[in-house]
Amino acid sequence: MKGKGLIQVYTGDGKGKTTAAVGLAVRAIGQGLKIIFIQFFKCPKRFGYGETKVLKRLPYCQLFNFAPKHPHFFRVSPEEIKRELNKGMKLIEEIFLKKNCDLLILDEIIIALRDGFLKEEELLELLKKKPNNMEVILTGRGAPKGLIEFADLVSEVKKIKHPYDAGMKGRRGIEF
Repeated sequence: MKGKGLIQVYTGDGKGKTTAAVGLAVRAIGQGLKIIFIQFFKCPKRFGYGETKVLKRLPYCQLFNFAPKHPHFFRVSPEEIKRELNKGMKLIEEIFLKKNCDLLILDEIIIALRDGFLKEEELLELLKKKPNNMEVILTGRGAPKGLIEFADLVSEVKKIKHPYDAGMKGRRGIEF
């Protein structure tokens, strides 16, 4: 990628944060950029996310998954989540050192901040090590003020109305 890479945050209570990140990944792959897509708090084995299935098949794209089970949905200890997040943080640091991608997507990592499994200062210190020409996208609800101030671009996806509120379950191919 030519030029300065930015840090982008997609946050808010509306639907579409991951979808926007996937769209950007597809756009970047179409231009021959190398992508690393890291998911947090998503369990592809159980839910079979459509985006994961497609991204696995695309050239120039690597996928990783850490802390797939969130205590809101699974019986899992906070210690196990923190261990998984530490593995993810080490991989991010390695990616920054090796400079082996143009676009790094950290899908739902903001959830780790919001729910107290990861300290904001720890993530910000890591993001300071980002190579100058690498773009980094962070997604998830509840971005803290410090991350918002640190980022170069912040988009808030705001829920106005959602069928979940009326009891509708997630639909294959639309929500996952």
